[in-house]
Amino acid sequence: MKIIIDTPEKVAEMAAQRYVELLKEKPDAILGGATGSTPLLLYAELARLNKAGEVSFAKAKSFNLDEYVGLDGTHDQSYRYFMDKNLFEHIDIDMANTRVPSGINTEIAAEYDKEIEAAGGIDMQLLGIGNNGHIGFNEPGTPFGSITHVVELTESTRQANARFFESIDEVPTHAVTMGIKTVMNAKKVILIATGKAKAPIVREFIKGAVTEEVPASVLQLHPDVEVFLDHEAASLL
Repeated sequence: MKIIIDTPEKVAEMAAQRYVELLKEKPDAILGGATGSTPLLLYAELARLNKAGEVSFAKAKSFNLDEYVGLDGTHDQSYRYFMDKNLFEHIDIDMANTRVPSGINTEIAAEYDKEIEAAGGIDMQLLGIGNNGHIGFNEPGTPFGSITHVVELTESTRQANARFFESIDEVPTHAVTMGIKTVMNAKKVILIATGKAKAPIVREFIKGAVTEEVPASVLQLHPDVEVFLDHEAASLL
């Protein structure tokens, strides 16, 4: 596991260079996307680099980590909508090559892994980390062998995401998420964490025991992980 520490802006710039390097070497790479406030600076930098002609997504495909159950892609809090508005509409990717788990047709969740495998597997998976150590929506206690599945969100996760909704009552109670095995099958993983609130869980997942109670701790076992932190998130290391 390689750890890089800098300002949030520099973290985004350095993480974006991993995409530049990968797509120059493999233009038809399979990318794993993530949502939330953490990757916004990265996505803005990727859009800038794309417009500057420094990177192209024209042949790339993407598979996103997760989606809320009950929200279709037109809902402004769905993760499909998030990806479209914050990245896909600003780069030269073919929309037909962008996949987000269905929050409506959840009975086919496990088919997502088969689609990823058929595409050739994820070359680089982007992750954030929840305050309780979740990656994707894999909450504490999720088996390390899990594949894409429907999960009930913990109260702490719903509270953390309530800021994006009118009230906590509007936050979905369930989500579809890539499983931990799905994430670990990616050839390379990039995790970004910023802000003082993430410092305790950053220390725990990097320096603590590998345990299903801290889902991100499994990344200690992955052969190619880069963790990009700002100074606040790294303050307890």
